[in-house]
Amino acid sequence: MIRPPHRLIVEPIVRHALEEDLGRAGDITSDLIVPPERRAEARLVTRKPGTVAGLNAAEIAFALAEPALRIDVKVADGATVEAGTVLAVVEGPARGVLTAERVALNFVGHLSGVATATRALVDAVAGTGARIVCTRKTTPGLRVMEKYAVRCGGGFNHRLGLDDAVLIKDNHLVAAGGIASAIARVRDGLGHMAKIELEVDTLAQLDEALTLKIDTILLDNMSIDDLKRAVAMSKGRATLEASGNVTLAGVRAIAETGVDYISSGALTHSAPSLDVALDF
Repeated sequence: MIRPPHRLIVEPIVRHALEEDLGRAGDITSDLIVPPERRAEARLVTRKPGTVAGLNAAEIAFALAEPALRIDVKVADGATVEAGTVLAVVEGPARGVLTAERVALNFVGHLSGVATATRALVDAVAGTGARIVCTRKTTPGLRVMEKYAVRCGGGFNHRLGLDDAVLIKDNHLVAAGGIASAIARVRDGLGHMAKIELEVDTLAQLDEALTLKIDTILLDNMSIDDLKRAVAMSKGRATLEASGNVTLAGVRAIAETGVDYISSGALTHSAPSLDVALDF
């Protein structure tokens, strides 16, 4: 079972989404049409196969909209399901179910889409030893949830933000005056608990980087042949991460070069939503 982010982290995100949807006057459609005493039972059902994530957010959405609602989750986040699978059953005041419906489905559909896209890449590289990781190319405000969805899909998280690891990219190198200067400045002020990763575009940059005992080197947009050469040059002296132009069709070839990690921004910024519906 994959541990979701703590409720204290998720609830404000879901609450904001509900506030956005309710606006100033609340759910005027449900309030006008549905008698307050009317009760309902509804099921969250997948319309297509995929890997599930975000049911914790859906639970919170229903609970915030109507505390009297009872939510019975049938499938754990991280499970791979077929079309027609009942993910959860919601029972209680019908108005509350209807009010929370779209927010709950938005979270489950989007996050399950991220998990499904991740699972496809993870399955594609199975047996190679390479791990699939996400990036900071996330939806503003949803990073913690999207990175959780990547874990639900069998992937791993790259850094969560700017503050938990150093990643020196091409523009940093221009501003710092080169690789050696950038690394020296980082080491002069970095705490011992944080790791250093350097992005390189060429094998010449990699050769220089390997002399500086850097924890991880990101091989950016390199060809398969250059990735193979990079692995041979490294000889285990640094963890290697391949990034750029990662597709489902080509990810296996990247993994077979021997790199340790493969990062993909598309997992969070381009994954199609999984079709999930709420049926009364």
